Amino acid sequence: MSVPVPAPAPPVRVLLVEDDDLMRRSFAVALERYGYRVRVAADGLTGLELFRDEDFDLLVLDVMLPGLDGIGLCRRIRETSLVPVLMMSARGDGLDVVSGLEAGADDYVVKPVDTYVLVARIRSLLRRATYAPAPAPGRAADGEPGPAEGRTLVFGDLAIDTGGLEVSVSGSPVALTPTELKLLLEFAAHPGIVLERHTLLRNVWDYGWDGDSRVVDLCVQRLRGKLGRDRIETVRGFGYKLRR
Repeated sequence: MSVPVPAPAPPVRVLLVEDDDLMRRSFAVALERYGYRVRVAADGLTGLELFRDEDFDLLVLDVMLPGLDGIGLCRRIRETSLVPVLMMSARGDGLDVVSGLEAGADDYVVKPVDTYVLVARIRSLLRRATYAPAPAPGRAADGEPGPAEGRTLVFGDLAIDTGGLEVSVSGSPVALTPTELKLLLEFAAHPGIVLERHTLLRNVWDYGWDGDSRVVDLCVQRLRGKLGRDRIETVRGFGYKLRR
């Protein structure tokens, strides 16, 4: 009797919005060599139309775009979608980085960027989008202690369904991006314990090196905006912790 062969996984669909013709072509060709299915746009409004017409697993947006810039495009996308977003900036200063992360981007790279680095960041974002948490300590909804995999952890008015990956505050559901969700789960796995920024960069963003801690600070800021200002505490000089 023949053994059924599982169908191959569909290729990851990436939308690349970049106005520089040479960069757009070179990035698209490189990503396709890694097996990604790539759609491209040369400006923000065309990128928005493609995003609305098709389904994508990940977006790569340049900051400086004609018409609608990458930051404005990211904001428009975040109105309806939690799809992972990687921003590309030609400037190393903090303005583009902070603006992009505040708009809802999950990560960023500074151009010129090596293709290997770009692919590594994309893979990291995709891993977060399909994240399955390990058992986390905490108080489950029924009050029983112990491992809480597949159960609901409760921290005051904050409830985290670790199996369904759903979050609510005072009974109302809260929509989180994959990065925001993974960051919250990291905090929930260590309630009351201070987590340093470099630890969060390693465990949440998959940085194997010292990355830019602004991605942590801005993501914590976005979480506070959704969960409440006092839920995640800043421990100056060290990092952050989730209040029990």
